[in-house]
Amino acid sequence: MAQSFEQLLAAVNGRIAELPAFRRQPDRLYAPAVYTMDLGGKRIRPVMALMASQLFGGAVQATLGPAVGLEVFHNFTLLHDDVMDRAAMRRGKPTVHAKWDTNTAILTGDAMFAVALQLMSGAPAGSLRAVLQAFGDLAVGVCEGQQYDMNFETQPQVSMDEYMEMIRLKTAVLIAGALQIGALAAGAPAGSVSRLQAYGTQIGLAFQLQDDLLDLYADEAKFGKKIGSDIRENKKTYLYIKALELLPAAEAAALEKAFATPTRPETEAGKVAFVKNLYEQADVKRHCEAEIQAMFQAGEAHLDAIPQTEIDPEAMTVLKQFTARLLGRDY
Repeated sequence: MAQSFEQLLAAVNGRIAELPAFRRQPDRLYAPAVYTMDLGGKRIRPVMALMASQLFGGAVQATLGPAVGLEVFHNFTLLHDDVMDRAAMRRGKPTVHAKWDTNTAILTGDAMFAVALQLMSGAPAGSLRAVLQAFGDLAVGVCEGQQYDMNFETQPQVSMDEYMEMIRLKTAVLIAGALQIGALAAGAPAGSVSRLQAYGTQIGLAFQLQDDLLDLYADEAKFGKKIGSDIRENKKTYLYIKALELLPAAEAAALEKAFATPTRPETEAGKVAFVKNLYEQADVKRHCEAEIQAMFQAGEAHLDAIPQTEIDPEAMTVLKQFTARLLGRDY
């Protein structure tokens, strides 16, 4: 019988709570790692790895180490992202570099990457080489995506194709890689692994576009961070790029000017309101929602192409229900 999201999440959280690697000394190195992991999060990537494994008849316990390794790796990337973005808050709490210092955040992140690799090496022997290769590929992809993201901060213009490639690398590759690693650990056929990975790419792209929306339209208390941060930080997201495509020339020029101007604390509220008004003139929220739905449907087509004889139908239902719920987050 396929385990539910709640059961898989409990397994992931139980394994994280027992990780011996973060109970070592020196405390100054490992305490920030424990703090980071305890901040929570939805544990999307490890749960999806376990769902992919049970889809092909894999044992959850056999995939649990690599799955948790993905969560440690994901949190490592957030820790270093916060340093690069100079972010003060993460999930409603001070970031590691704000609570400790930048050097601690960098070194703790390095240690977390090493722990993630140790956990990944716990994959079943028959799939170990493939799992490690997949992990290496996704880790490199995430770094490439982060570099593109940083390039965009000073790049005068960013095309939609460039933006979609950046989020594919920075966000979607980790979700697709989680599904790939779970399927590999279960010994799934190569063709089905590729289809599942393609599904994950589409879901990951949709997930990031939804984050673009949530950054401006979410309930701030539920979202865990201040609304409008992308605008304050002049991030060229889907909303910005689409608005430039759709706005009349004068309004588009005003939007570009707003994003070329550094945000000051005393003017940030006005800037967010001004840009949001331009976005609403261009109706970019509706366009973004339509793009998310199209990506979800494209992903479902990849998933439905997996031969039914290879999968557990109950596990397929669990995966589909989870991703549908994931993309149904409230604004």
